[in-house]
Amino acid sequence: MNKLRRIFAGLAALSWLMATVVSCQDKETSTSEDNSRYKTEDEFSVDANEEEVKGEDPVDISGQTITWLADYDLNPQNNQDRSVALSLFEDVYGAKVNYVQTSSAEKFEKLASMILSGDEVDMFPYEWDAVPNGVTKDQYQPLDPYFDIMGMDDGLWDDMEDVIDMFEYNGEHYVIPYTVSNPLLITYSRKLMESAGLEDPYELYLDGKWDWDAMMKMMESFVSGADEGKTRYGINGWFGQAIVQSTGHTVINYDDGVFSNNINDPEIEKAELLMQEIVSKKLYDPEWKDCFPDDGSTLFFAMGDWSLGKSNQKNPDADLMIVPFPKAPDADEYYLCCNFAARMLVKGSQKGEAVAAYIRCERLAETQEDYKKLKKQKALVVQKTASGVVRSFVTEEQYDALQSYLDTSNVTPMFDFGYGMGERMYGDGDYTYETRGVMDNLTTALLEGNEAVDSWAALRDAWTGVIDEEVKRFNSGQ
Repeated sequence: MNKLRRIFAGLAALSWLMATVVSCQDKETSTSEDNSRYKTEDEFSVDANEEEVKGEDPVDISGQTITWLADYDLNPQNNQDRSVALSLFEDVYGAKVNYVQTSSAEKFEKLASMILSGDEVDMFPYEWDAVPNGVTKDQYQPLDPYFDIMGMDDGLWDDMEDVIDMFEYNGEHYVIPYTVSNPLLITYSRKLMESAGLEDPYELYLDGKWDWDAMMKMMESFVSGADEGKTRYGINGWFGQAIVQSTGHTVINYDDGVFSNNINDPEIEKAELLMQEIVSKKLYDPEWKDCFPDDGSTLFFAMGDWSLGKSNQKNPDADLMIVPFPKAPDADEYYLCCNFAARMLVKGSQKGEAVAAYIRCERLAETQEDYKKLKKQKALVVQKTASGVVRSFVTEEQYDALQSYLDTSNVTPMFDFGYGMGERMYGDGDYTYETRGVMDNLTTALLEGNEAVDSWAALRDAWTGVIDEEVKRFNSGQ
């Protein structure tokens, strides 16, 4: 049923996964007593009712400080405003966040070291590696004992229930996403579409007709219509994972507490063959770009939503619009390739109640109308340099469309446990076919045209054994 009406690839993948921290910079280790990090006033103020924020089962964490280990600070930096969540946590709960800085490359090593040495660390960013790999390494503890604090029974999380249950592992919930984040989007120019005599993908999406077939026909028409001596492309960017996940099927299945290898699924095969077809018809431009090309050579640009602001800045007159990756022709709905915003409760932390309260604040910021309006206000502010040059902007239409794509009543977010099974399954190494993990090879190698695996059958056969080994390892609890 249609829910709507009721690089290259390695660089792109890395950029997309880091989108949540793209505007953040590594900072020196700091403490909550370092008041120079806080603005005296926020440009956008939060008016909060204590009873509404804390809910029916309030917890007293006044005066507590949770230690946040990450490669970005939750506290405001460089004269930024506090987030809505931090404002609620500080002003309503009376608690603070102490930031311990680490680098992106060293954060997991730092986490393990702090846990082993008994240093205080309470909260850590969610990444795909958290479940099952991080849990089996004793890095995290479940959040189930704090469900009352987070408001699981008062309707606050109703639209996220299926997403939360998707992450259940060994009967417990280590990951509680407070929102869907960083969706893989297709950016296109309505002006370019019109000049090429093509339909508007957004209108097709609203009608439930935005699928692989529609996209392929558009790309083929656009490429074949190039003037003599000119080269056109149907698509640029990172989208291999989106193709696979648009089927609604996963490489690793998890049922009744048991992992299984699903690489032979016929729907996954169709997705892989689509990648082959896109390359064989020379529709794909593999050159790395960080925004929609401004030369009229490319019809679609596939990337996370972090690239939209710069794409607008580079193409101010192109009338850019965004849609999710198209659905598989046989799919009954749109399955979204995305990430999830969540905070992990670190193993050994004694601040579980405070971490749960902070997660509740993040959820409130994403769901309550007043806070959503405030978030939108901030998002629509045009970003400029000190000299007044526009760096980035998002239109209201784009913003509203993006929010609809993150709405679980319109799409089904996808998560594949294969991305959480450690280095062999999802390690990027120096990002070559020989060194990176299985999941990236399955979504990249055919687009690259790697000679070692020139067909889906060859790619599948090359990695099936590794998947079987890793499935066996995690099923045995190692």
